[in-house]
Amino acid sequence: MSQPRPTDPIGSIGWTERTGGVLTPRECLTLARPLLRGELGILAGRLAMVLRMHSGRRSSVDPASLVPPDSRLARDAEVAAQDLLTPALLNHSSRAYTWGAAIAALHGITFDRELLYLAAMFHDTGIPSPVPDVDFTVRSAALAREFTDSHHVPADIRELVANAIAMHYTPGVGLESGAEAYLLSAGAAVDVFGLRSNEIPDAVRQSVIQEYPRLGFKREFAGLLRAEAKQVPRGRAWYLHRFAMSDLSIRLAPFRG
Repeated sequence: MSQPRPTDPIGSIGWTERTGGVLTPRECLTLARPLLRGELGILAGRLAMVLRMHSGRRSSVDPASLVPPDSRLARDAEVAAQDLLTPALLNHSSRAYTWGAAIAALHGITFDRELLYLAAMFHDTGIPSPVPDVDFTVRSAALAREFTDSHHVPADIRELVANAIAMHYTPGVGLESGAEAYLLSAGAAVDVFGLRSNEIPDAVRQSVIQEYPRLGFKREFAGLLRAEAKQVPRGRAWYLHRFAMSDLSIRLAPFRG
């Protein structure tokens, strides 16, 4: 387990384990600006896509840069995730990795592919079973640690995976939190809310949805987020539900299902 400090950034694994994921009034105010920036980004991106002026019409990425790592660790992580997630959540995890990898390719971001893949496979493993007053990413990180420990992954990598998982749905995650945390957050936001989906090349967006169908993900995930918001009052799911109208934002994401 990480050693939490009072100065740990909001959403980090240290902060999440120390607080259970519960936001103070001051922390709610701190997140207001990045939340608003994200909401405006969603609206601007959707408008650009409707007008066919989005950057994804003209951009491209090397398909090889989006392929998951072909290592035993990555394959075992996918098998473990299959036992912990519904088909819709498992496909979301795969899409989150791929969207994150696409954003990295578009912006020249260097990252550890295996680390990002591990974090993507486990980032939502805690959400199907909400626990009162404990943020679901605490459980997701614990499951990821169990897996990485069983595969003798070095402690520093294990904690980077745990931190990326904990950070991923905090508004405004930046590269200063680590490339993998940033890309997991960005990839998950593309898939859940459509944030930055306008940047993804059209051909990539279509091929990813074909490879990893959504399977009613919007409805399933909106319900899980509502349940988490009820179990962890003043947690990040509560914050998104109350101030970002998460149900509506999920419904309006530019994907079917």
